[in-house]
Amino acid sequence: MKKVLVIQTGGTIAMQEDERTGVVQPNVMNPLYSTIESLSSIASVVVDDFINLPSPHITPVHMFDLYNRIQTRINSENFDGVVVTHGTDTLEETAYFLDLLMNQHIPVVVTGAMRSSNELGSDGPHNLISAVRTVVSPEASDKGVLVVLNDEIHTAKNVTKTHSSNIATFQSPQYGPIGIVTKKGVSFHHMPVSRDCYTIQSVSKNVALIKMYAGMDPTLVEAIANTNVDGLVIEAFGQGNVPPQLVPILQSMIEKGTPIVLVSRCFNGIVQDTYGYEGGGHHLKQIGVIFTNGLTGQKARLKLMIALETTTDHEQLQSLFLQ
Repeated sequence: MKKVLVIQTGGTIAMQEDERTGVVQPNVMNPLYSTIESLSSIASVVVDDFINLPSPHITPVHMFDLYNRIQTRINSENFDGVVVTHGTDTLEETAYFLDLLMNQHIPVVVTGAMRSSNELGSDGPHNLISAVRTVVSPEASDKGVLVVLNDEIHTAKNVTKTHSSNIATFQSPQYGPIGIVTKKGVSFHHMPVSRDCYTIQSVSKNVALIKMYAGMDPTLVEAIANTNVDGLVIEAFGQGNVPPQLVPILQSMIEKGTPIVLVSRCFNGIVQDTYGYEGGGHHLKQIGVIFTNGLTGQKARLKLMIALETTTDHEQLQSLFLQ
């Protein structure tokens, strides 16, 4: 029987609803323990109560500590896979952060829940069981960090939370899940063709994220520039366009050595240097803005934070963001 490490970080999956007020909050005793006891027929499970935080409280430092915890335990103990339980608000960010750093053969799966343990239709126990079933599947290896909820298996790079409350919230726009979990077993129907991995010693860079809107005031970007950020990610219009009044401050930041990464605020598609007008993608490419190949803003921010720990060279950064 395979040996699986379950690392708990908190979130709705570890919470209970107050029957009187309807408020959902952390519980002293993690309700998942009753589910973990039922996993004995699937795997030999070892539980690590790492932290117990709502996911909006999670920071990149917590993510890096979690990565180090996973590395330490799998290097010193004979685990066949790792499951991380996590709150859903920032689950995709933690999963992608781990995916950028993990260079292990064994599978790592992140899961969570949209409904707390004592709510009607609680999905936490089922998601945890599905995650463990996935991590012990022979086909789960060498696919990077995976996210498993609602009987679907997604890559950390592509998955995102698409609904504020629906249990089917986690989707991979454009790509879809790479596998499913059924009563009969775990089935993968396609896999990522490549992934990038980094080795870093700390998470020290301050990277901001800002979303474009019509008539945007450039003083907002100027305020960010004046905080001496190490990098900036912009969620641009369409294929990668911004209001023209922002171009001078963006160019000034680039000339001072601050990398600016461009993603689209659209749900699907990638940024391209198509439009040649002021503030258009072609113009932004000319002044040195870095283009991505489909990452969301929150994930591009994490990737830039990690990449800046390894290089500040513009050409290298552009190459990394096209992987």
